[in-house]
Order: sequence, then C-alpha cells, then structure tokens
Amino acid sequence: MFRRLPDYKVTTPVPFNWLFDGRTYTGYPGENVAAALLRQNVAFIRHHPIDGSSRLPYCMMGQCQECLVSVEGGPAQRACLLPVLEDMRVCSTGPTDGSA
Repeated sequence: MFRRLPDYKVTTPVPFNWLFDGRTYTGYPGENVAAALLRQNVAFIRHHPIDGSSRLPYCMMGQCQECLVSVEGGPAQRACLLPVLEDMRVCSTGPTDGSA
C-alpha cells in the first residue's frame, strides 16, 4: 500500500526497535516512524484507551493523534512527526497493551 516515490533519494536504512512486538525494523533517514512501520506491514500501532480497538496512523500529518508512541519511555509523541533515529526504542502507548 505504501511505496517510496521513485525520485526519492534512497540511503542506507537505519535500525530501530519497536518494543510492542519485540522486533527490530528499519527506517530511512528523514522518514517518520509511522511511515516506516506501515511500510513494513505493522498490523497496528496502539490500542484505543477506551474500547481497546487496534489503531493505525490516519492523517499522517499530526492532527488525529492515532499514532501516539513513546520513545525511550518518554511522553507520548505522534509517530507521523517523529523522525527515525538509529537504535531508538519505540513502544506503543495505551492502557490495553501493557505500556504507558
């Protein structure tokens, strides 16, 4: 579903850790965390805090806040606005998935 534009200058990917499923994913310098996870077919990014439904990024521009994640145990941030950094530790936010 998500593909890089053909004229996008591809560089060497950097690894980052998605602690929700314990896997290491890769992203490209300048790519945001939400796009990197979607490109690698992550099923969902977080659970809704009220009904527990699975959530994915929606607007990809920071307005809807469906893509909230935590980096290194810090406060919630929007993954669509968060650039991939090498070896960053990203985890899902929300009470239903065991992380906060």
